[in-house]
Amino acid sequence: MRKDAAPFIRVEDLTIGYNGGTVIKNASFTINYSDIFVIMGMSGCGKSTIMRSIIGLLKPRSGRILIDGVDLWAAPQNIRADIIKSFGISYQSGALFSSMTLAENIALPMELGTDMKPADIKDAVNKKLKLVGLLGYENFYPSEVSGGMIKRAALARAMALNPRALFFDEPSAGLDPIRSAELDELIQKINHETQTTVVMVTHELPTIMNIANNSIYITNGRVAASGTPKKILQNTKHLEILEFLTRGQRRIKNDSTK
Repeated sequence: MRKDAAPFIRVEDLTIGYNGGTVIKNASFTINYSDIFVIMGMSGCGKSTIMRSIIGLLKPRSGRILIDGVDLWAAPQNIRADIIKSFGISYQSGALFSSMTLAENIALPMELGTDMKPADIKDAVNKKLKLVGLLGYENFYPSEVSGGMIKRAALARAMALNPRALFFDEPSAGLDPIRSAELDELIQKINHETQTTVVMVTHELPTIMNIANNSIYITNGRVAASGTPKKILQNTKHLEILEFLTRGQRRIKNDSTK
């Protein structure tokens, strides 16, 4: 893990909106090297909106997103493109191409974004498949494997260019609790073995409490809490955060004493 005094990603006074409305107001937080960082909050609070700005898909109205000290949205287009290229992104559905095998899906970023030789690409694909536990499934199509395997293949594709940071939007959506736990373990393994920073949006409380070592909670368009989820739960007096991090058990317990 890097010990730099400065964080990997610093978000300063970020304000984002659509069509005249404001979704996020003056959000500030930091993501350190090798963090497993979770953006959490109720549905519609703006979690994915923040992520879209960090990965270069949505320009904020004001504020800064600093990547290694470089202002992402003020940087020249070629610099911004290089920063974005250093990110790996895994979408909620997996977003694999149905007409391509798992190996072909994983190879695609290497074919489009590098000058690697076919033999080197094949070797790299096999390494990624092994990393996510899918070696032997390289010639299977997405329709021929389970939802959990699709998520793993999507993760392997996101890792194709050895990114500095991995971004996930609801990575375990649609998975049963066992497969979801397996995916959490895989994300932890990759984070530990490669020191890749992980940033994710998720509602899954086991994921939040078990693997995140840094997080923010968004409500009313603002950052209401930050830190490890366990410390947030321990220290907060914010009713919404308490209910979110206890699956509403706090409210149920209070109602039962009336």
